[in-house]
Amino acid sequence: MKMFRSQLRQELTVMGRNGEQLLLLVVIPVMLLVFFSQTDLLPTTGENKLDFLLPGILSLAVISTAMVSLGIATGFERSYGVLKRLGTTPLGTRRLVVAKISAIGIIETIQLLMLIVVGLLLGWSPSRVNLPQLLIFLMLGTSCFAGIGLTLAGRLRAEVNLAAQNGLYLVFLLLGGIFVDSDELPTTLSQISALSPSSLFGELLRDSFNNKVVVADAIALSFWAIAACAIAVTTFRWSD
Repeated sequence: MKMFRSQLRQELTVMGRNGEQLLLLVVIPVMLLVFFSQTDLLPTTGENKLDFLLPGILSLAVISTAMVSLGIATGFERSYGVLKRLGTTPLGTRRLVVAKISAIGIIETIQLLMLIVVGLLLGWSPSRVNLPQLLIFLMLGTSCFAGIGLTLAGRLRAEVNLAAQNGLYLVFLLLGGIFVDSDELPTTLSQISALSPSSLFGELLRDSFNNKVVVADAIALSFWAIAACAIAVTTFRWSD
């Protein structure tokens, strides 16, 4: 347990000391929430802006943490041989993985609380939020995007992985239904977007914020999560 706590503290310290990580994980989501809630740039006719924005930005924060941050850090650790060396120490690979997952959970909890606090200050009302359902879908989305991030990190060279993670992040940002509903996109892009994990995740979070759920979306995201984690587990290489 002592080694696990030490590794968890190390994971959080590395994130905390990295300015780019803090910008991506904390500052950008809050800035986006404040900016878009105070402008008329989004097609949210007839709908409260914050009811649309808050779940979308929360999904973006999860993607940033579970996929981009974890994937890039793990890719460089693998490239430098850190993972291989840690795996041969008394810490072991299992506690190393659990420490990384725990660090993600802590960061996402902070993100959720920060966004809720900022949303409340902007006038958002949490009266319709289904909290148990929201937490379940957050865990499901985290599993999905962590699996995608680790799949890339476990197979690509560090520099290629860095570009791939950021590129995929932009795709999810632009086409994932986070700021623009999938129905507002051109037909082909709309069809692709509707099946993407980011779009499914964002819609399920919006459903949770409005105390409803589309079962088909939950099943589809579950499929993405199981497939991504299975591929990550079976293809991950601990060293180049």
